[in-house]
Amino acid sequence: MNIKSEKEEYLEKLWTMMEDKEDSLQILSANMNRNDHEKIIQELQMDDLVQTEGNSIKLSSTGEKKARKIIRAHRLAEKLIFDALGGDYEKGACEFEHMVNTELIDSICILLGHPQECPHGRKIPQGDCCKNAVKTVECAVMPMTDMEIDQSFRVAYINGQKDNVRLNKISTLQIRPGSLVKMEQKYPSIVIQCEGADIALDDNIAADIYVWKEANNIRESGGEQSKHDKKSRFEFMRINRGR
Repeated sequence: MNIKSEKEEYLEKLWTMMEDKEDSLQILSANMNRNDHEKIIQELQMDDLVQTEGNSIKLSSTGEKKARKIIRAHRLAEKLIFDALGGDYEKGACEFEHMVNTELIDSICILLGHPQECPHGRKIPQGDCCKNAVKTVECAVMPMTDMEIDQSFRVAYINGQKDNVRLNKISTLQIRPGSLVKMEQKYPSIVIQCEGADIALDDNIAADIYVWKEANNIRESGGEQSKHDKKSRFEFMRINRGR
C-alpha cells in the first residue's frame, strides 16, 4: 500500500472514531497496528489533515472534508457489493474507495436509491445527488407500479432513502436487487410473484421498488394464470407502512 492510501486509511479510521466519540492516539495506534504509525501521523499533520494535542488526535476541517469523501465511497461500495453481489464487501470496498471520482460515487448512490446506511448500520454521508434527489438512471429503470400484468422484470434497486426498516422487511421477502418479479395483479392491491411466492404489496411500498426496463423484460405467454389452478403453494404476505 502506498503512502497516499495509508493516509486515507488513517483518515477513514479517524472518521469512525469521531462517530464513536473517541480521540485517543492509543486507540488509533492499536486499531491501525502499523510499524510506520508515527511517520503517517507526521505526514497527516504536515498536510494539515489532523490536529494533535497531548494524547488527543482529531481531524482538521480539511481532513474532515477529505475523510467524508473516503467514507462515502467506502460505504456506498459496501452497499453496492452487498445488495447486488452478496459477496465479501469489505475487501472490495477498501480497494474501491481509493480509485473512484465523485461523479461515479454519485452515480452509484443514485442507482442504489440514496441509501442512508451501509451493511454495518453506519451512516452514509450524503452527497449533492441526495440533496437534489437526482435520478439520472431514470431512463434505465422504472418503479414496480409501472409494470403491466404478466410482465416480468429483474429488481434494480430498492429505495432505502425513506425508511431502512421497510427496506429490511422487503429484503426478508427475498425482494432484492437481481430478483425476478412478475406482476400478477394490480387491483385492488398489487400482487407480485417472487422466489416461488405471491406477495401482496401496498402501492407506496411497490413504488419504492425499481426494476430494469426492456433488457430484462420477460413477458410470459398464456395470459394471467388463476391462483386456484397453480399446483405449487404460495405464501401471501402484506407489507404495511410502519409495521
